[in-house]
Amino acid sequence: MASSSSSGLTFKLHPLVIVNISDHYTRVKSQTQPPHLSSNGGDGAAAASSPPPPPPPPRVFGCVIGVQRGRTVEIFNSFELLYDPVTHSLDRSFLEKKQELYKKVFPNFYILGWYSTGSDAQESDMHIHKALMDINESPVYVLLNPSINHAQKDLPVTIYESAIIAIQELHVIDGIPQLIFVRASYTIETVEAERISVDHVAHLKPSDGGSAATQLAAHLTGIHSAIKMLNSRIRVLHHYLLAMQKGEIPCENSLLRQVSSLLRRLPAIESGKFQDDFLMEYNDTLLISYLAMFTNCSSTMNELVDKFNIAYDRQSRRGGRTAFI
Repeated sequence: MASSSSSGLTFKLHPLVIVNISDHYTRVKSQTQPPHLSSNGGDGAAAASSPPPPPPPPRVFGCVIGVQRGRTVEIFNSFELLYDPVTHSLDRSFLEKKQELYKKVFPNFYILGWYSTGSDAQESDMHIHKALMDINESPVYVLLNPSINHAQKDLPVTIYESAIIAIQELHVIDGIPQLIFVRASYTIETVEAERISVDHVAHLKPSDGGSAATQLAAHLTGIHSAIKMLNSRIRVLHHYLLAMQKGEIPCENSLLRQVSSLLRRLPAIESGKFQDDFLMEYNDTLLISYLAMFTNCSSTMNELVDKFNIAYDRQSRRGGRTAFI
């Protein structure tokens, strides 16, 4: 495996692909993980025996689809594949059926390569890679590492290139030309719908039973930290401009242009349309709050009237009085 690629291609990876691979791996792992057996007081030898070692994490396989415009390869989506680990072969009929279905929905998308999970590319991966070369002569290999490494700051995703587009390079090993995987750099590309989806997933209720109040506190803490950081940055910028105005530091026109372009955005929130929209949203929020308060007051009043009716009904049975309402 080569360390880096020199093909000159630009790879753009969308978050939907990472979410799909992670979801595929999670489902397969939960289905193949054996249940935890509790000890039921068997013989001493069985109880004293050490538990069996955990099985190796499963590997999942699938195709990645997208478009290639010139030297830019953009990976938009993915779908699963049926793979036989014994024969190292793919279910071609399943692949062709999925490809046909995706063509009907996304006519501009093509199969760019495939994906898998693991810490590193394996020798058996080359069989799948070569099997897809009849669909794409230069397939892309996206590898997701599912193991958790808290010290790692980058995404656990690696993209490998191949033959014609230099995702793989031709090497001679033992006198026989061979293809090897070559790492390629990539960037994360998102659209508005993906940003909303990722933000929604990030704010889902945790599986450890965290309450809504805990989530709200964490959300407000994040907003407070962001506002605090923004305030500190604005103060630094303000002090820098004051020092520049006093002549304590040299004047930088490029920085002044950036500050000017930033300040020109402020009048956009002071227009009449913004004020009307803001007041409408504010009034709608107040109206909903008032309606909730009136509903609560009405419910409390109904409970109070019911209690009075019950009390006066008992007294009417004793003294002949009528009900309050």
